[in-house]
Amino acid sequence: MTATLSAESPVSSVRSERIPVAVLGATGSVGQRFVQLLENHPWFRLHELVASERSAEKTYAEAADWRLDTLLPEETAGMTVKKLGAELESVILFSGLDSSVAGEAEEHYANRGAVIVSNSRNHRMDPDVPLLIPEINADHCAAIERQRKRRGGKGYIVTNPNCSTIGLAMAIAPIQQQYGIDCLHVTTMQAISGAGYAGVASYAILDNVIPYIGGGEETKIETEPRKILGRWDGEKFIDASFTISAQVNRVPTIDGHLMTIALSLCNRAELRKSTPIETIIDGIELSIESYIGEPQRLGLPSAPRNPLHYIDAEDRPQPRLDRDRENGMSVSIGRLRPDPILDLKMVALVHNTIRGAAGAAILNAELLDAKGLL
Repeated sequence: MTATLSAESPVSSVRSERIPVAVLGATGSVGQRFVQLLENHPWFRLHELVASERSAEKTYAEAADWRLDTLLPEETAGMTVKKLGAELESVILFSGLDSSVAGEAEEHYANRGAVIVSNSRNHRMDPDVPLLIPEINADHCAAIERQRKRRGGKGYIVTNPNCSTIGLAMAIAPIQQQYGIDCLHVTTMQAISGAGYAGVASYAILDNVIPYIGGGEETKIETEPRKILGRWDGEKFIDASFTISAQVNRVPTIDGHLMTIALSLCNRAELRKSTPIETIIDGIELSIESYIGEPQRLGLPSAPRNPLHYIDAEDRPQPRLDRDRENGMSVSIGRLRPDPILDLKMVALVHNTIRGAAGAAILNAELLDAKGLL
């Protein structure tokens, strides 16, 4: 796990020439968020937009049913959308593709030398594909060399985790680092934007909570954090040893996935004999507030100053009040307290379409650039 200081110096925020990038799946909800976040990016220049055959050859304004709360960037609006599979000039391809097409398309471009920074689920658990949260496991980039050799070129795929997984993994990282985790239970309350604009019918979600989300959501949350908080041994990823049980719910908030977490610590019997639980909680709160990783150390453009925020209030975090903290790129944590069955319980919140999707991928690409991997 990489959350301690290194000798690396901050990278320059000024670039004489920005890197050309493309967005795959540019008209979808994640694709639109990519377009929004890439506007005026100091390192990357949006050069190409790619979508399905239905959108190809249209201007982006014609093809995209823009639904974000900022105006469609004027320069992007007039760009012509290219068909998925077309030859591309961009160095980085950000993928917001639907999983039904992402697997094959990302392989296609990676095998032809492109760097794919993907939000899609298809390659997250591949044996040589980093599942990156730069504040936690930047050292997993070491797997890229092996992947490039397998592909016989310069291309590779890097993925960011499931939107809830990012919030969960970041929230528990200081605890795993300090004490180790034995087992964990998490219940998520996930915003409707996670399903896309037309993903949940208003009649189904208003005045309601739906205790199911498709696409193997619970399985992702139960498996992905173990890879993220595990290690790369030079040949393969070795998962962290704790177990996770997850239950997921769709709730009528627009953005922001809230989750309640209960966990037991490693060596709990010995730990409780030597250290009062209140002392453990005080120490974890301090670890949360002081936690930093590679993005903060390197001064990456999209990095939050503090990736984790502890809110000392009985009724926080809340999606409406806390999801946009640090431009939506930080995770908010609160209500850390003893658990009568396990050891600790707490609440965590992540902005699902920014830190949980497009923003996470852009931060990953910034890390790759800073490490000279493009």
